[in-house]
Amino acid sequence: MTIAQTSTTSFKVELLQAVHNFGPTSANTFKIALYTAASSIGPSTTVYTTDAEVVGTGYTAGGNTLVISTSPTSGNNNASVPTAYVSFANSSWATASFTARGALIYNSTQGNKSVAVLVFGADKTVAGQTFEIVFPTADATSAIVRIS
Repeated sequence: MTIAQTSTTSFKVELLQAVHNFGPTSANTFKIALYTAASSIGPSTTVYTTDAEVVGTGYTAGGNTLVISTSPTSGNNNASVPTAYVSFANSSWATASFTARGALIYNSTQGNKSVAVLVFGADKTVAGQTFEIVFPTADATSAIVRIS
C-alpha cells in the first residue's frame, strides 16, 4: 500500500461548504494520527481511520491534538502567487516505541473529517525516544495547509 501526501479532496470541498474553521476563536479541534506503511491514506481519505494506524508504547489511537500556531493569513509564495495558509505547532510523543510512515491531520470536531495526509518518505522508528512532527515554516510557500 502507499501513502500519498496531499490536502484531501473532501477537505477542499468542505472548505467551500464552511465545514472547517481554523480561526483563533474556533471551537474546531484538529488532530494528527500516525500510520504504518500498510496504510493507504491519500487524496480520497475522507475521515480518520484506525486502519493501519500506529500501535506502540507512547501512542494513543487518534493521535495528538494540534495547536494552531499561525491563524489563517495570506502572503505571496515563491512564484508571487497570493496564497492563504495556516500552520500548527510541532507535535510529539514522549518515550515512544513504534514505527510510522505517515500521518493524517483531521478535524475531530467535525466528524473526524480529513484535512491533509503527510508522508515521511520512509519508515521512522523510535525506541524509548521522543517522536516529533516538525511542521514547515508558516509562510505562503511552506506552511502545511496552503491554498493558492
